[in-house]
Amino acid sequence: MALLRCDFFSDALRLSTSMQVVLPQPVYSQIGMGGSGGDEPPPVLYLLHGLSDDCTTWTRRTSIERYASELGLAVVMPQVARSFYLDGAHTGAYWEFLSAELPAVVQRFFRVSHAREDTFVAGLSMGGYGALLSGLRQPERFAAAASLSGALDAAELQREDVHGVFSHVTDAPLGGTSADLFALLDSVEPATAPQLYVRCGTEDGLVGSNRRFAAAARERGLDVTDGFDPGAHTWDYWDRTVQDVLAWLPLRTR
Repeated sequence: MALLRCDFFSDALRLSTSMQVVLPQPVYSQIGMGGSGGDEPPPVLYLLHGLSDDCTTWTRRTSIERYASELGLAVVMPQVARSFYLDGAHTGAYWEFLSAELPAVVQRFFRVSHAREDTFVAGLSMGGYGALLSGLRQPERFAAAASLSGALDAAELQREDVHGVFSHVTDAPLGGTSADLFALLDSVEPATAPQLYVRCGTEDGLVGSNRRFAAAARERGLDVTDGFDPGAHTWDYWDRTVQDVLAWLPLRTR
């Protein structure tokens, strides 16, 4: 695998930002680690970080590079600060960045597949919300979207705003809008929606909203895989469960 840090300018954000990128490399003599990949552009996973993290955190606190290597999977990890992946009045156009500018930049800089069946999104906590937001708002772009310990009920979190996040993003209520995942479920056609994955530890304070979201998605006929097992809001849990996400992804045989 190749691990790159890419620093570039974002027109959407009007500032310089960064992403970490893992690219597959077929190797035959590396000790202790395999690698796979062919001549075709590889599938790509957009892997989103949480509230207190940055674009380096997945590679620093998990073995995502090693896990992706065996699958021939490219992984793109963008930096979005504390934006909740939304366009904010005081934070910047982070949804525009994530949904439109970032994929265009990735296509320009790297040789990865742009086919829907090869494009996936996942994340943890705030990034879990961002992943499902991406999958539900852009079902034509993603074949699968996965959330680990996701902050999925934005309306509830906005009312509490324990971390003072939403006061910087917007003053308008999010409930019932296109930023509300529960409301978005009513706008997605089950036949064209991406496959969804919802996972959360039973000792995590967010487990209730994760259970509610999974049930609501299933009631509307969406393809949902969920799991609620012992674990808290910690990297021990995410390092373990991101491997399950990768095993779940509908990767095509190449």
